[in-house]
Amino acid sequence: MTAAENVCYTLINVPMDSEPPSEISLKNDLEKGDVKSKTEALKKVIIMILNGEKLPGLLMTIIRFVLPLQDHTIKKLLLVFWEIVPKTTPDGRLLHEMILVCDAYRKDLQHPNEFIRGSTLRFLCKLKEAELLEPLMPAIRACLEHRHSYVRRNAVLAIYTIYRNFEHLIPDAPELIHDFLVNEKDASCKRNAFMMLIHADQDRALDYLSTCIDQVQTFGDILQLVIVELIYKVCHANPSERARFIRCIYNLLQSSSPAVKYEAAGTLVTLSSAPTAIKAAAQCYIDLIIKESDNNVKLIVLDRLVELKEHPAHERVLQDLVMDILRVLSTPDLEVRKKTLQLALDLVSSRNVEELVIVLKKEVIKTNNVSEHEDTDKYRQLLVRTLHSCSVRFPDMAGNVIPVLMEFLSDSNEAAAADVLEFVREAIQRFDNLRMLIVEKMLEVFHAIKSVKIYRGALWILGEYCSTKEDIQSVMTEVRRSLGEIPIVESEIKKEAGEIKPEEEITVGPVQKLVTEMGTYATQSALSSSRPTKKEEDRPPLRGFLLDGDFFVAASLATTLTKIALRYVALVQEKKKQNVTQLTGFSDPVYAEAYVHVNQYDIVLDVLVVNQTSDTLQNCTLELATLGDLKLVEKPSPLTLAPHDFANIKANVKVASTENGIIFGNIVYDVSGAASDRNCVVLSDIHIDIMDYIQPATCTDAEFRQMWAEFEWENKVTVNTNMVDLNDYLQHILKSTNMKCLTPEKVKFDREILKSKKSTEEFWLYFF
Repeated sequence: MTAAENVCYTLINVPMDSEPPSEISLKNDLEKGDVKSKTEALKKVIIMILNGEKLPGLLMTIIRFVLPLQDHTIKKLLLVFWEIVPKTTPDGRLLHEMILVCDAYRKDLQHPNEFIRGSTLRFLCKLKEAELLEPLMPAIRACLEHRHSYVRRNAVLAIYTIYRNFEHLIPDAPELIHDFLVNEKDASCKRNAFMMLIHADQDRALDYLSTCIDQVQTFGDILQLVIVELIYKVCHANPSERARFIRCIYNLLQSSSPAVKYEAAGTLVTLSSAPTAIKAAAQCYIDLIIKESDNNVKLIVLDRLVELKEHPAHERVLQDLVMDILRVLSTPDLEVRKKTLQLALDLVSSRNVEELVIVLKKEVIKTNNVSEHEDTDKYRQLLVRTLHSCSVRFPDMAGNVIPVLMEFLSDSNEAAAADVLEFVREAIQRFDNLRMLIVEKMLEVFHAIKSVKIYRGALWILGEYCSTKEDIQSVMTEVRRSLGEIPIVESEIKKEAGEIKPEEEITVGPVQKLVTEMGTYATQSALSSSRPTKKEEDRPPLRGFLLDGDFFVAASLATTLTKIALRYVALVQEKKKQNVTQLTGFSDPVYAEAYVHVNQYDIVLDVLVVNQTSDTLQNCTLELATLGDLKLVEKPSPLTLAPHDFANIKANVKVASTENGIIFGNIVYDVSGAASDRNCVVLSDIHIDIMDYIQPATCTDAEFRQMWAEFEWENKVTVNTNMVDLNDYLQHILKSTNMKCLTPEKVKFDREILKSKKSTEEFWLYFF
């Protein structure tokens, strides 16, 4: 092997622009120069040898004039030199000069300075010549008893390397190191010694561990890491040893070193699949993530939790730790939060989804209270998407999530608001029972929406899902509020022309004391007015969008208004059809129909009267009369109808009893310019049924008995029915009479009740 091919463990930066020195000048500097010159010359020699130069003539020069020096810098350079210099002849025999070098090594191993001893021991780990090492073995052994730990731990490394490469030089190395380990107190020395026993004599390492297994928690972290490594290797090679050492791994989970806890948790998972072991390891990982400041470490440990979750048997254990996992959200790093939310979402179940949603709602609210930051917006998006997924998987949670999230439709960050809108759109379609809540919250935030894209989506949702008169009217109110003053163009032109002035704010200036010409004092103050600034004159959102030329939102608004207008008309017509009675025919000169509204003991007739002629009808009067216990409160006033005109006439009727009644009458009128008598149109009868104003009610048993005693309610009626089930018959009676069953929970419906000989009072008290 050539010099250039020799192995070297030290890299030295070589300046390429310098001229290589001659061997003669180097020899002269090494022989006659001072310490500084010799140091520089030795550096050049090392560089030249690394570059492939032989320089055999300088070996004895260095041995004679440089090796005896005690300068520490030269000592370090010599260790590099002896590492790279050729030590054998071409036929493989050791150079005779190396005997002198070996003696120098022995002296350095006995040097009073611990750094020189330790450096020399580390250098010996790199030697591959047994002839050089053999004379040094007594000195190396003696270094195990040196007072300084730096020397002792390097002595262990040297012995381990020599034993591994040349076992015959120190055959009792395992026994020697075991005895050293028992008596050693320094953590680094014990770590090196224990590491050697693991690789050289594992049985001795296990024997030592068995003697001190209860004190493992008190060891240094570097020794604890080696112990974890040993237990891992032993238990995988011999599974029967798991019970012997698993308690030690449990104890190491409480170590003060994060590295030890991480390795112990990983080892515990591989040694046992018991739920207690998995839970302990997972809890250890969670604690590491929370307490560790390095985000890269957090991500690595989170990956370990994800790996645990992939195992079906471990997933249920981790589900119980979801709330602990969510504590990681306190980390400001977005990637850590993203991975944490994904893990929590994968582990959520019906048992913990409610708690998860509560935590996520709190986190969403927190993002609204911190200063705006790019990561804050992205974190809010992550939270919204996670809540969205929870609501889809667990529909019962949607009602708790929606009110909080819909506040963010007005967020200035369009991406976050778009995520909320997507969630709301899916929720209102998927969950019928939440539509009223969603529409209500949408109306609350509608005026605060800042993004035109979100505004269009909100308009579509309101137009599609507002199904009651009240909701439709609320939408119209909000749209009107968002449009501002109308007509828009005309009002804007007037504002620009100054015809419409914003309200001026009047302020009183500071009071000044002045002296008049007569020498008396006077005070002076001034009134000033100021117009609001541009920001104070902010236009309503929808008005701003339209004035900015966004015709897409205008089209959306038109579509929405059309849909809700048609729906409103349909709702009103459907309601009126149910209570509208046609009083005259379509061919009569006067068409009339009445809308009957029953309110407990009052009946309101709203009569529409239409003049179908080309004449003016004067003194057009609605004349009504009643039959039964109905009483007309006041007589409607006469009115005049222009040709093809119409009018509404209202009449109030009081109900005096529970009997059915009839309202009948006619419309009389005079034709303008006609000499004939008054004209009369007879109206159809309006039948008032008691069932129209009977409403189900409740009362206590005592109240029922009192009313039973006061009123004669007992009337025997023979009933012929095809119904054979008493429950069905009862429901039929309740539906037909608008009555209510007072005590349904006490009723036991079977045929035996029909055969019982209860009194009539007891029977009806039991059911009504």
